[in-house]
Formats: sequence, C-alpha cells, structure tokens
Amino acid sequence: MIYELRIYRTNPGKMPALLARFQNHTLKIWERLGIRQAGFWTTVVGESSSDLTYMIAWQSMAEREQKWGAFMTDPEWQKVRAESEKDGAINANVSNQFLLPTSFSSVQ
Repeated sequence: MIYELRIYRTNPGKMPALLARFQNHTLKIWERLGIRQAGFWTTVVGESSSDLTYMIAWQSMAEREQKWGAFMTDPEWQKVRAESEKDGAINANVSNQFLLPTSFSSVQ
C-alpha cells in the first residue's frame, strides 16, 4: 500500500464548507470511484487550526493516477466543487505527500 497524505489549509471561515463538501458529496463520489480514505483529522493544536488533514490508501501509484484522474474529471465532482466555491475559494493551500509503510509499521 501507498498512503497519500493531504493537508488542506482553508481560507478564514471556510472550514465548515470544506467539511460539509467532504461529508455530503466528495466521499460519495470517492466510494463510487473506488477511492479508499484512511482517515480525516482537523488540527486542535499545531501550526494552524485551519488545516484539514486526511489520508487515502492506494494499492499503487498507477491506481492513484487512474482513480484520481477519474475523480478530478468527474462531472458530479466538478459541479459540487463549483457550487461550494461560488462565494470564493475554500482552500488557501493544498499539500500532499506519498508515504510507503516501513516493514515494522502497524499499517501496511
């Protein structure tokens, strides 16, 4: 497995809109496309309480490229994203990393 760590820094006051978009729309689209989330977290103590951190589990980079590409071009996703950002962008910044578990990791 490869894990993709993604961190979204929201614009001021936009965290509720981001959480609602994931909960009400994005996760349903992911389920339809076979994208497996490994967890979501908001920051309580850290650099910014405006961060949403989440992980996606992939079998391979090839699976990631195929399924993420399908997600980004999905008509339902494009509509949801446009509607959720009609009053301005939700995220100020998005970062991601790809992580490979060590042989002694509790998650593989």
